[in-house]
Amino acid sequence: MVVTNHPLASAAGAEMLAAGGNAIDAGVAALFALTVVEPMMVGLLGGGMMHLRLPDGSHTVLDGLSAVPAAGRPDMYRPVSQDWPAALETEGRANTLGPLAIATPGNLLAWAEALRRHGRLSLAEVMQPAIRLAERGFQVTPYLAECIAEVAPDLALDPAISAVFLPGGQPPAAGTRLIQAEAAASLRRIAADGPAALHGGPLGATIAAHIQRLGGLLTEADLRAARLVERAPVRGTYRGLEVVGPPPPSSGGVHVIQMLNILEGFDLRASGSGTPETCHFLAEALKIAFADRAAATADPDFVAVPVDRLLSKDYAAERRALIDPHRARAWSAGVAAGESPNTTHLTVADAEGHILCATHTINSLFGARLMVPGTGLIPNNYMALFDPRPGHALSIAPGKRITTSQAPLIALRDGKPLVALGLPGGLRIFGSAMQALIALIDHGMSLQQAVEAPRLWTQGQALEVEPDIPGPTRAALAAMGHEVLPLPHVGGGMAAIRFHPDGMLEGAACWRADGTAIGLGGGLARPGARFWPDAPRR
Repeated sequence: MVVTNHPLASAAGAEMLAAGGNAIDAGVAALFALTVVEPMMVGLLGGGMMHLRLPDGSHTVLDGLSAVPAAGRPDMYRPVSQDWPAALETEGRANTLGPLAIATPGNLLAWAEALRRHGRLSLAEVMQPAIRLAERGFQVTPYLAECIAEVAPDLALDPAISAVFLPGGQPPAAGTRLIQAEAAASLRRIAADGPAALHGGPLGATIAAHIQRLGGLLTEADLRAARLVERAPVRGTYRGLEVVGPPPPSSGGVHVIQMLNILEGFDLRASGSGTPETCHFLAEALKIAFADRAAATADPDFVAVPVDRLLSKDYAAERRALIDPHRARAWSAGVAAGESPNTTHLTVADAEGHILCATHTINSLFGARLMVPGTGLIPNNYMALFDPRPGHALSIAPGKRITTSQAPLIALRDGKPLVALGLPGGLRIFGSAMQALIALIDHGMSLQQAVEAPRLWTQGQALEVEPDIPGPTRAALAAMGHEVLPLPHVGGGMAAIRFHPDGMLEGAACWRADGTAIGLGGGLARPGARFWPDAPRR
């Protein structure tokens, strides 16, 4: 089963399974394909986290997150405000647009290492679908066309990226064939030379030289020094199930488990899905988690993250006791020591027991909104996720990895996988992943219902709600003191796989992206089978 946010990426993964590969081969092939068909979301010059479960039951997290270049400084930007979260905005959008927004990428290191350790196919083999899509082109979806149109004024500032995505000065219409010949050439070079082509080779030299010419910080030395970090996941329980997720510098695993610990003390099944009572408890748990995230969750090489306390059932009970069941309140951190919604996620599983659950991104739509000429590659704008004010947990420091809300989760029942899921959505990721688990566990929804269920989100300001949250519930929440803000959607397209006791795999993707689930059933002929006219008589 392969579930990604684009049908052609899901098809790329399915092609690897059909060719004898496993879920790792399929997942890496799909990620490379996504760099072509979802260029606004993910790329070789981005970062992310890959959660793997192996047939022996072990879990590991490959951290390919981006990091601050060596020349980064805590005071390199001028924030427009000293108040959080407005402080994330800087003068001239220098941390979000252009060369100073670019952090050291890590995606390629994670993808290649996952394949080397656990795949069956070669890097060149799994990259073929992506190369084919870049060379021959594919039809622009309405979703991609809308994304291009949304940021067209910024894309128009860079000749290289506008030549590809604004032909004739206009965004392409849905159905237009998009060819990326320079990206295909870069992919071919990586297929031949491996990640060294970018991290120490000629491709990396070209990229670093261009960024330096534009006034950015990224250098060849930064690319050579980039490293993959393997991390042990964090674990917690919810109503008898085990939940496994990524550790810091991801805030996803820690704070999903923290919120589930808090919510475990309420009878959400009795209160029901989409009711004022349930929505209120979800909102308060989100605010508690975000208060603690801002205070203490960051790169553990730079900040002593209080993981044990955040995962503690006792700490959750302390915080739960302070929730007013009838009234919204403001929350400050209970422990001591921001982000873009334009990401992608995929979930892949095979019959042998491999699970790949991965979230990767170049951060904002089209990253730094420029392209390195001659490469077809779009750099990230991950520097936007750091606090531009010195002296805080998320402040800038050379080599510091970004803090992400990515939450590629796997839930287990009696030690066996029950569901694997994740989604894009920046700060809205881990709250949305938590709500999908609750939809499955407390409300008994099907997998498709759970990934599509209406979501809400807050980090302490407005309470964002999707259109399918009932009107009476919205009114009741407002009466409780929540500042209700209706939005078309909260978070991005979820990709999930459910594991049934009989070995059946069920995949689901939601309407918030071009999500597609592709499953392979059946298999090769049994030993001894013959073409019927030539089969021996019995």
